[in-house]
Amino acid sequence: MKLLYSPLSPFVRKVMIVAKELGLDGRIETVPAATNPSVPNPEIAKHNPLMKIPALVTDEGIDLVESKVIVQYLDSLGGNKLIPAAGKARWKALRMEAIADGLADAGILVRYELAMRPAALQWKEWISGQLAKVGNALDQLEREASDLEGPLNVGHVAVVCACNWLEFRNVLPDARKTRPKLFAWVDRMNKERPSFGSTMPK
Repeated sequence: MKLLYSPLSPFVRKVMIVAKELGLDGRIETVPAATNPSVPNPEIAKHNPLMKIPALVTDEGIDLVESKVIVQYLDSLGGNKLIPAAGKARWKALRMEAIADGLADAGILVRYELAMRPAALQWKEWISGQLAKVGNALDQLEREASDLEGPLNVGHVAVVCACNWLEFRNVLPDARKTRPKLFAWVDRMNKERPSFGSTMPK
């Protein structure tokens, strides 16, 4: 398998952690791929018409796009260990993944607005609207901190990746201030699980 990636992407990190947890990382060749919303990358377009990463080329030659799809594929290869098969556990894990991915998406939109758009053209209402999504998602995860315990699942992976990326890019400087349970758990996961610690953005 071949993974188009950037080590700083929270979505790429999610895929890498899943691969490591499932013992599949040795089967994946990583291919650096630069993305920029204003500079199309034709090499990425060969495997993902949306020109986004991660993109995974399977051994059968299928181009898979979006981290949600890629982790489902990897989980199927690794014995279905990180996505519960059915029932309440499945929907809670997938719901948590969706909240975390949405949190990361909103943070990335803020990052693009501040880092790439000239200051005179930045849309303050847009930024505040996206930051409201970030704050709401973090508050929800804090309220549901008890769901962060128990067997590792894809939702847990997505939460760690989103929270670490948010702090790495300093999108919401006071993110930890009122979410002590959430961030204590994130810190513990990074310390205790090698797959998390070895993929931290630097």
